[in-house]
Amino acid sequence: MFTVRLPLLLHIAAARLIISPLFILLLLQACRATDGQVDCVASSCGIIPIIKSPFRLKSDPESCGHNKYTLSCESNTTVLYLGSARYYVQAIDYNNLTIRLVDDGVIGNNCSSLPTHPLSESSLTSHPYSATHLRKMLLFMIGEESLNEALVLVSCDNAVYSPLYLQTASCINIGSKNSSSYALVGNAVVASDLAETCTVVMVAMLPKTKKKNYQVTFQEVHQQLEYGFELSWQEYSCPHCRRPSHCYPLKFGIFHCNNAYYNIEEFLQNQTLMPIRYSYSDIKKVTEGFKDKLGEGGFGSVYKAKLRGGSFAAVKILGRGGSGGQDFMSEVATIGRIHHANVVRLIGYCSEGPKRALVYEFMPNGSLDKHIFHHKQSSLSLEQLYHISLGVAHGIEYLHRGCTMQILHFDIKPHNILLDQSFNPKISNFGLAQLNQPGGDHSIATMTAARGTIGYMAPEMFYKNIGTVSYKADVYSFGMLILEMTGKRRNQNAATDHSSVYFPSWVHNEVSTPGTPIAVGEVTEEEDDIAKKMVIVGLWCIQTNPANRPPMNKVVEMLEGDLESLPLPPKPVLYAGETVTRNEEESSTSSYMSSMCTQSIISTVSK
Repeated sequence: MFTVRLPLLLHIAAARLIISPLFILLLLQACRATDGQVDCVASSCGIIPIIKSPFRLKSDPESCGHNKYTLSCESNTTVLYLGSARYYVQAIDYNNLTIRLVDDGVIGNNCSSLPTHPLSESSLTSHPYSATHLRKMLLFMIGEESLNEALVLVSCDNAVYSPLYLQTASCINIGSKNSSSYALVGNAVVASDLAETCTVVMVAMLPKTKKKNYQVTFQEVHQQLEYGFELSWQEYSCPHCRRPSHCYPLKFGIFHCNNAYYNIEEFLQNQTLMPIRYSYSDIKKVTEGFKDKLGEGGFGSVYKAKLRGGSFAAVKILGRGGSGGQDFMSEVATIGRIHHANVVRLIGYCSEGPKRALVYEFMPNGSLDKHIFHHKQSSLSLEQLYHISLGVAHGIEYLHRGCTMQILHFDIKPHNILLDQSFNPKISNFGLAQLNQPGGDHSIATMTAARGTIGYMAPEMFYKNIGTVSYKADVYSFGMLILEMTGKRRNQNAATDHSSVYFPSWVHNEVSTPGTPIAVGEVTEEEDDIAKKMVIVGLWCIQTNPANRPPMNKVVEMLEGDLESLPLPPKPVLYAGETVTRNEEESSTSSYMSSMCTQSIISTVSK
């Protein structure tokens, strides 16, 4: 299963657990008191009479509280720093787990003073605080509610006549002399709703009020700024940390949570370097009410969208059933953190309860399968197919070796290769992906069930006696992909995902027979050599034994190298127990692979 780090949400007796369709592997943290630890007495500073765990002052013993919740006492004022941003602490509620803060730029009874540090919910992702709060009923967490409202300060070239726009002129003009400045209040405010001549100057947080925008003045809004906004801290991430403690990780285990939507929300808040977060109303606007459908599958539907800047995008609306939540988190956790020329870019996402969407860069030439399946002959030239295969190989190599965490895709196939306007390939659909520690034993994936598409799945997914599941499963899928691209799987209905005929044996016979043309249709000798090289590389990649498949960096070298220096791999076998007698070809094959790898990939899984 795809593994993510999430906090433990529920402390419920086993008999009360509600099994959800979303199964998540959680890394828990348990807390234990340290023997011989210094007794921690609550501190105080200014108007804050009690500062206790998880909070601590800088002057407190290191063993008291948690260093992520360190406060400062400056001139008898309690101060919290979020990065370089400075906030005055107005109150701490240990029962509701909230802390109330005021930006250090806001001065009491001076409505011309403004926050000096822009702050929104998304900017809290790298801090141990949240702008939402769980509502509890007995032992159950029944949902979350926002603690604050957004304050958006805008400068407009032309006057705006709307009850939603509060004039700030009586206090301050935040734009040029010839512009008008306004304040908009409420979490429903989105950038696409702004008047065309308006630009956002700052976003800040206000405490919630029951008054509507048209019932307040900017002076009253400023009084809310002076009162301060609230953030919550997440006690459930270390539930016993009210006493002095240290935390240590426990082993992985499977848990069933009865609040899948909160799991997803917490996961999103824990991510850094995130793409843009869209509201569902934004998604409906950019897709014009889901007017232009590009395609659909088991995951949901894809629609064409036009973003505010004029560029096009593809919006994937995930289905509500099955493993939609898990697939959503897999995509955001993997593709959301990487940038490569041959991996599709995730522009943004939407998560509002059961409604989930992913916004990708638009690929005008669609997916590869449309170009190689629905024609008697591929609509792409062999040279184009070669460059596409090389680009995909570079993309997979980056996933395996170019990231801090190794990314295993587990669903490489033509349907998941998108083509831009120049037919450059982009790997997409990371719903089955898994993050691994690169190298060593960690290159072996932890699998609870086979994943992928029949016909492209490596045999070790089904037959455990063949070998362990690792990044070599992607190598196998890539081999099937390029054999598909050269037309060598056309003896079956390759356009379907539901059946597969084992064909490598006759492909091997064909490519090993001198004078036999490899490419389909009328081609030049040079094009036939390109096809032959792709087929040989494909046969290397689909070796039954994972240890015999080259890693993707070697696959790239093989594709970029000369055909003459590329020997045939051993003849493929169908069953795990089947053996093939190899003659003089064996020695040349072994020597080639030994020179190509730092250690023989015939005997060892290459790093």
